[in-house]
Amino acid sequence: MRKTRFSAQCQPTQCNPAHSQQPGNAQPAAFHCLALLLAMGCLPVFAQGSAAPQPHQAASAPAADQPQPSQEDIPQKLFGFRDFSAEAKWDRAFLAVPDAKLAQQELKTLTSAPHVASTPEDYATALYVAQKFRDAGLQTGIVPYKVLMNLPKKILVEAFTAQGKVMSGPSPEHVDSQAFGGDPFQSDPRILPAFNGYSPSGDITADVVYANYGTPADFDLLQKMGISVKGKIVLVRYGKNFRGVKVYIAQQRGAAGVIIYSDPGDDGYFKGDKYPQGPWRPATGVQRGSVQYLFKYPGDPETPGVASTPDLPDADRIPPSQDEDLPTIPSTPLSYADARPILQALQGPESPRDWQGALPFTYHIGPGGVKVHMLLVQDYALRTIWDVIGKIPGTTQPDQWVVAGNHRDAWVYGAVDPNSGTAAMLEAVHGLGNLLKQGWKPQRTIIVASWDAEEEGLIGSTEWAEQNADALAKAAIYINTDVAVAGPTFEASAVPSLKGFMRDVTKEVPSPAGGTVYDQWLKEDTDARPATRGKHPSGGADSASQARQASVGDLGSGSDFTPFLQHLGVPSTDIGSDGPYGVYHSTFDDYTWFSRFADPTFAYEQQQARVFGLEILHMADADVLPYDYQAYGRAILGYIDAAQAAPSAPSRTANAGPLPAAQSFAPAIAAAQRLIAAGASVKLRQQAANGDLKQLNKQLRAAEAALLDPAGLPHRPWFKHTIYAPGEYTGYAAVVIPGVNEALEAGDTPRADAQLAALAHALNAAASVLEDASK
Repeated sequence: MRKTRFSAQCQPTQCNPAHSQQPGNAQPAAFHCLALLLAMGCLPVFAQGSAAPQPHQAASAPAADQPQPSQEDIPQKLFGFRDFSAEAKWDRAFLAVPDAKLAQQELKTLTSAPHVASTPEDYATALYVAQKFRDAGLQTGIVPYKVLMNLPKKILVEAFTAQGKVMSGPSPEHVDSQAFGGDPFQSDPRILPAFNGYSPSGDITADVVYANYGTPADFDLLQKMGISVKGKIVLVRYGKNFRGVKVYIAQQRGAAGVIIYSDPGDDGYFKGDKYPQGPWRPATGVQRGSVQYLFKYPGDPETPGVASTPDLPDADRIPPSQDEDLPTIPSTPLSYADARPILQALQGPESPRDWQGALPFTYHIGPGGVKVHMLLVQDYALRTIWDVIGKIPGTTQPDQWVVAGNHRDAWVYGAVDPNSGTAAMLEAVHGLGNLLKQGWKPQRTIIVASWDAEEEGLIGSTEWAEQNADALAKAAIYINTDVAVAGPTFEASAVPSLKGFMRDVTKEVPSPAGGTVYDQWLKEDTDARPATRGKHPSGGADSASQARQASVGDLGSGSDFTPFLQHLGVPSTDIGSDGPYGVYHSTFDDYTWFSRFADPTFAYEQQQARVFGLEILHMADADVLPYDYQAYGRAILGYIDAAQAAPSAPSRTANAGPLPAAQSFAPAIAAAQRLIAAGASVKLRQQAANGDLKQLNKQLRAAEAALLDPAGLPHRPWFKHTIYAPGEYTGYAAVVIPGVNEALEAGDTPRADAQLAALAHALNAAASVLEDASK
């Protein structure tokens, strides 16, 4: 460790505890002084022996090896602009600013300490980001919320056979410090034991049943085999669905508890060399994560639909015993090193062959052969979290906000998830600040947000969105990034009206691999490539690849676009860059892993900053909002056709009614066709860009809002979008026309008929708005 030389800006007089104390925060003020010093780069950082970089270093000229935009990549015309020539100059000026070396420094600072939401280290990152925003010229504030969260007091998992104890864990997340460079971050005493957010406490000893991935089909197969999970501890592996869904189904089936482990067949040595030799999960790596029932509603569990501000009366909070989105059975994550002795000791029938993972023995289902003791002591409390909000006021259409965000909190260090996104966002803000200094002013108000407590349940973004719901009813877009860089493969998801917008933006940005981001995206985008990948699988992609366009996925859940799109109806996008990412939510998702395997030159950080920033710039300055409702209508018609053609689901009971008759689908089909026609008509007016453009923009925005159903989805009314929602039994992946498809899956014909009628009503309302706009 090198000694840190404290400059004049690091003197203790700079930190006034009275000023540092945050409303509603139980942490001593002295902790905030430490946080402030860390944010200023004044405390040592144990990152390959170097001290923390100064966060306010002046921008340097781009290195010669950094990909630079080409004059030919800037288009002459662009949908949404009457005359793009002036905007093209700002595009060129912006693209020259985001810097790979600065992104590297920012990521190193952000990941210098574990920073779980609500901790002093988390607050330090808020101060750091806020100062970066202010340096760029944004009006900046830190917005606190007081939310229910748990932190672990004790996590113990033990396994016993007839011969005695065979496992006591969880094992420390360590790799050999002498092999392949080791990992300099793994022994930080501030790393919390691996745990599940929103698991209850519990002390259970029970037999074990292995349930593969814990999907409905997996539990149904156990039932057909005559194996009950009632009163058992269910052992499931990560994959296929959201971890909270695994717990949800196990709870419905009467399980006593759940252990979720990472099988090496999914992200360990079966995929390739494990860390630190390669990028895949080592034996002791644990995937932490929330098990909140996000498919019911995200955010503070005690305040659905209401912002959990520090002054919110306790009387306005739901008691935890009444929270519908909290599990009632305990769960915890394990590494495959700790899961191995449990699986190896299990008796009972052999597992189906497609349930076999990559551990070197035959998997059995149980029960029998081993008992497990789970002792989980969780500390639940109302804790303070901090969103950082930066603002650039708009000039001509200030009420049409352009909101762009990324979360900042992490389960441990969070180099990929989420701070690759934070570093990219900071470099995008760096570029916008440079334009402000040159005299640029956006037409629409820009809000750039660093969300907190996303990992626990999209909390910071949800509380802020609920608090600002009235203003967001006019917002032009929400632009999201999360896992901005896990590797070189670009991916994007969006509402169908913005898929063309996403393609246009990426055609201007140079790729480190040559050509533009769009060129590489299209090259990689083949039909063989999985439609769901990375942290937040899209749940499907459009059919654009058939027309030789890069396909853009649909928005499911699992990141901060959820409250904006699916609760408030704000058109949204999400970008990332994928790769062999085997350390998700583990201690090893740190600066060392990132700089070795994700982006050694930080050129993809620069790329993502440029894409993210151009999205902001184009939407803030467009004369006409560049929504393509003709494409939206075509996508919805395809969803309806697919739902009508779907066979009866295997999960339907013998007592379920018949599929809805063709006449039940007819009104929705007609409404989708009407939306296509209205979208085509209004597109002509958008291209002409004449008349009252402010009124036209209001109408274009109102069409998306018309797709909301005020009653919300059956059984989960917080989700109000009739076209997109996370699946009740998938959690991350999108279910399209969710009210209809989930009713069909359940074999509930009356509900399906009602949801088809609600869908037709929403589509007709949107079409009517567009028809008026076309006049």
